[in-house]
Amino acid sequence: MRTFIAIELPKEIKDSLSKIQEQLKKSGADVKWVLPQNIHLTLKFLGEIDDIKLSKISEILEDTAKGKNPFQICISSIGAFPKMNFPRVIWIGIDKGDEETREIAERLEEKIAKIGIPREDRPFSSHITIGRTRSTLNRDKLVEDLATLASNFGEKNLEFTVTKITLFKSTLTPKGPVYEILKEASLKII
Repeated sequence: MRTFIAIELPKEIKDSLSKIQEQLKKSGADVKWVLPQNIHLTLKFLGEIDDIKLSKISEILEDTAKGKNPFQICISSIGAFPKMNFPRVIWIGIDKGDEETREIAERLEEKIAKIGIPREDRPFSSHITIGRTRSTLNRDKLVEDLATLASNFGEKNLEFTVTKITLFKSTLTPKGPVYEILKEASLKII
């Protein structure tokens, strides 16, 4: 089964990010937007795993979560990979909570590598993907709209408390991926 570990976002945050998507859709760019209910902050993409690895990953999830206190995340920016004037992935960035998110992702990466799932090639970046471009159609207008949103983004005040990390199963369908929670691990004080 295809899986990943993520921080789930509260419904009100997903709703706010959906409104940002709606603003960007007006550009007419060819973007595959993440469905609002599927918006999350990925900590580790695992790919295809079997039941044996699933059991080990569940243990790793619990072990990692119990060593971390709940923390605040503040959404603070919007951007694109590889760069703003050539967007392939459109993302939402965080400032407050970035250090804690990185620490959890690094712990997961280290522990999961020990059970045979390869490490990521790129360093971890705390971000929330909201869309992926499919072609260059109306890219200039999208870049312009991204720049406008980026310059006003600090006014938003989107903040929430992270209390758990979640292991998801991802089933690919013609209408997009369907996510199912396999395991939730609560953050707790040691």
